[in-house]
Amino acid sequence: MTRATLAEVLQPALRKGHAVAGFVCLGWEDARAFTQAAEAEAAPVILQAGPGCRAHMPIEILGAMFRHLADSVSVPVVLHLDHGRSLDEVRAAISEGFTSVMFDGSNLPLEENIRRTAEIVKFAHAHSVSCEGEIGIVGYAGGEVSSHTKPADAARFAAETGVDAMAVAVGNVHLQQDHASLIDERALGAIAIATRGQIPLVIHGGSGVPPDQRMRLSRATPICKFNIGTEMRQIFGSALRETLQANPSEFDRNKLLAPTEQPMLMHARQILREMKGRNGW
Repeated sequence: MTRATLAEVLQPALRKGHAVAGFVCLGWEDARAFTQAAEAEAAPVILQAGPGCRAHMPIEILGAMFRHLADSVSVPVVLHLDHGRSLDEVRAAISEGFTSVMFDGSNLPLEENIRRTAEIVKFAHAHSVSCEGEIGIVGYAGGEVSSHTKPADAARFAAETGVDAMAVAVGNVHLQQDHASLIDERALGAIAIATRGQIPLVIHGGSGVPPDQRMRLSRATPICKFNIGTEMRQIFGSALRETLQANPSEFDRNKLLAPTEQPMLMHARQILREMKGRNGW
């Protein structure tokens, strides 16, 4: 059994100076590619079921798929609910074997975000499940504008909620299609000081962060988790288009999708290597 909680992979990352990739999964092909990439790199990995994935596939199916994949490899695999919005969603995920949940109350007033996140944390911990929260607002490329995390709010949020990891807004943006989201390292440093470097920090929208900055921040800051979604979807889309162009008469779904796995696996391995510490995992 290699199922792990978020705390079980992020606490060693915080101590040793590396980060763990949280890959956003949309189906079998990408989830399997991410798991096999982690096995090939001997790295821990986080399989994430976000709102888009959950709208497409029932949580029961996602849970079964994640459990199967985690049990098929020897490295730690976290089964993570991303951007949960309610206690009901969290309950459903935990009942299906998820080992980690995120409650996203970032759009709520600070007091309400703390209150509701603390409630989720208490429930998750009672079931031996980790919980991630978010303070500040991570916007979307071409959409909702970000609101930087305030260091004092971050310190209070971490202390009063008991979260195992805290997502912050420091220049990162969801759905960024190029590496243009430079992290504000001064703002990040202020958050690290305010929280005494004692809580793993999470970067949502990690696809937009340049690889060299991902590597540096993984080793030198409390950032212990980068969420990677758009970057891998681009690899999938490119591979699928190549297959369709090369085989215009092919209609078999399996034959069309199979060639997407190897490019995703190889790119995921590259991302995992970026997050590896100087002394390994």
